[in-house]
Amino acid sequence: MKAIFLRILSLPETFLSCLIITLFALISQLDPSFLQWEVQRSLSSHIWELAIIAIPMTLIILTAGIDLSVGSIMSLSAITAGMLFQAGSSMPLACGAALLTGTIGGFLNGFFIARMRVHPLIITLATMATYRGIAEGISQAKPVSGFPAGFTRLGQDEWLNLPFAAWLFLIMFVSVFWVIHRRALGLHVYAIGNNDTASRFSGIHVDRILIGLYTFSGFASALAALLFVARRNTAKADIGMGIELGVITAVVIGGVSIFGGRGTLVGTCLGLLLIHETREFVSWHWNRDEFILIVLGLLLIVSVVFQKLLRHKQNSS
Repeated sequence: MKAIFLRILSLPETFLSCLIITLFALISQLDPSFLQWEVQRSLSSHIWELAIIAIPMTLIILTAGIDLSVGSIMSLSAITAGMLFQAGSSMPLACGAALLTGTIGGFLNGFFIARMRVHPLIITLATMATYRGIAEGISQAKPVSGFPAGFTRLGQDEWLNLPFAAWLFLIMFVSVFWVIHRRALGLHVYAIGNNDTASRFSGIHVDRILIGLYTFSGFASALAALLFVARRNTAKADIGMGIELGVITAVVIGGVSIFGGRGTLVGTCLGLLLIHETREFVSWHWNRDEFILIVLGLLLIVSVVFQKLLRHKQNSS
């Protein structure tokens, strides 16, 4: 019993939960109104796009990979939908084309990584610039607006006091959580992150899995782009700029090892919650970007140091 208790205490999720409880306790003393439901709901409108992208990013980092192109795929997908809507296309066609654009973008990343053996950091850095450049070229760096009401409702309507994007995230989270913990694919993802070469020799279809994960990331980025455009009623080439940093930070703070093989989706969600509440509270009171960056940087340092100490303890035991 004692061993189980000590193991629970050593989990990154336990550490994060304690940080979040401490943060909420501190906020309740400094400004109780910040924790009111209406305030939280209004401030959380944009977190769902980030959360949707964080799910495939978690899986990718679990394989010791990374995807820096998610923001640029968002941009290209948003512009694709915007230009088609502007040309008079139907909602299914415009949305389908945007999702297909993101999916193809993610597939190309996975193809170069798995088949051409290009390092994920290099290829996604290259496609990050390429995809955004294409988006700027197509749109001529001009915003696209005037979307149909049926489309904008996707980003503005609610059900049971939660936006449509939140329900999409919950569906995606439950589905991926089930696959990771109940199907062989989940074990294979962790195995690839622990030892890519050994996974290949053991018969795991490493290339197929990597291509699938990066394709999933592209699809999720395109979906997030549609939700963002529907909420804002405008599409611009700078959509999603810098979102990859927020997503990766949340995943790493959530306890997912950048070296692969360790971490959970639950940890990622806790990391998202911690970052979101910290950022919004700092912005709510001081509205200073430099303060937000300092706080997020400190959180990331604390998380990485904790992971390092935890790994050292596990290796020595």
